[in-house]
Amino acid sequence: MNIKAVKGFKDILPQDSPKWRFVEEKAREIFSHFGFREIRVPVLEKTELFRRSIGESTDIVEKEMYTFLDKSDEYLSLRPEATASIIRAFIEHHLYTVDPIAKLYTIGPMFRRERPQKGRLRQFHQIDVEILGYNDPRIDAELILMLVQFLKDVGLRDYQIEVNSLGCSSCRPIFREAIVDYLNKREWDLCQDCQRRLYVNPLRVFDCKVPSCGEIVNFAPSIKDYLCESCNSHFAVFCESLARFAIPYQVNAKMVRGLDYYTRTAFEITTTALGAQNAVAGGGRYDGLVKSLGGPDIPGIGFAVGMERLLEIIPNPPELREENPFLFIAALGELAQSLAYHLCNTLRINGIPVEMNYCERSLKSQLKRADKLRCPYTLIIGESEIQENKAILRDMRSSEQVLICLNDVFEKIQWLYREGKR
Repeated sequence: MNIKAVKGFKDILPQDSPKWRFVEEKAREIFSHFGFREIRVPVLEKTELFRRSIGESTDIVEKEMYTFLDKSDEYLSLRPEATASIIRAFIEHHLYTVDPIAKLYTIGPMFRRERPQKGRLRQFHQIDVEILGYNDPRIDAELILMLVQFLKDVGLRDYQIEVNSLGCSSCRPIFREAIVDYLNKREWDLCQDCQRRLYVNPLRVFDCKVPSCGEIVNFAPSIKDYLCESCNSHFAVFCESLARFAIPYQVNAKMVRGLDYYTRTAFEITTTALGAQNAVAGGGRYDGLVKSLGGPDIPGIGFAVGMERLLEIIPNPPELREENPFLFIAALGELAQSLAYHLCNTLRINGIPVEMNYCERSLKSQLKRADKLRCPYTLIIGESEIQENKAILRDMRSSEQVLICLNDVFEKIQWLYREGKR
């Protein structure tokens, strides 16, 4: 039986890994400049965490989570997103007592059992960033500034920034009531999912991808007409702060985030390069989430970047180098094999990537192997070379060969490697 990967789960092959690592390292570099620290949270959490944070009526909780009952009769779920897990860790380990301000990020896999398609997988990867402890709208703009800098540095050029305010606990209920009144008159024109959402969480209708629901939403009341004075002021300062750094954006009053915990500032980074699934990053403010999960009343804001989507549309960076060995040792004969084994691993221990064969092969086949591995140099050692205390160093690019003393091989290879790294 030929066992293949689970549908919607994708292997990341060796030739793809350098680009992944480039993006991850660039994220760590940029985020550290803005004062963020890395946190690593489990991929498995209690299901209740996501029900309470994301929302019972969301598609994620209702349809998409990988949930199971373990042997302790407790429901567990593979994480569909990282914010809830980071907040859980923040509360559980009392990080707020160490510092009232927390700037955290994590990079890793998420899991949702949705239909696999272009840009969507059942195991996908996200870069997730959170700031806890600030309710200043300038922080919202600063987070987008950092996100834009990261996207530019990894090579994304064609993108748009959409922003909105989702209101707060004071003004959103009034907007919700207006939406219900509007949708009630058009209930039978909505899809079945939205008919159900109308009585559970009517704002979910704004997220619906069914065209007929989209047309109805186009004429729905706008949140901007219902914002309280405090939310209006917050959004105005946020937009002014974006303008200060000449960050282009569009206000999209119909944009809502797909999770229940968002309040006030919401934003998405979209691109035309992805087709229908056009969002490459998104996030927003969630000022009541920490308190709702049992922690202190601490505000927060964050975003997530979809790694697979981002990697699909950014170019290969010019500085991206393939991980090729620097030296291949072609050993001919038992004595040469023994010497090569010791030399190969001594060089590796000293930070130089080296390869060799562990079976008897002709010199021609070993040189072919060195060429296939794209090694710039091959060291040839045979019985006659050992007797003369010599080795042949071959430049694989020019085919030039020089004799070097076996006693000097280690220092010679180290010198060549250092020169090549400059």
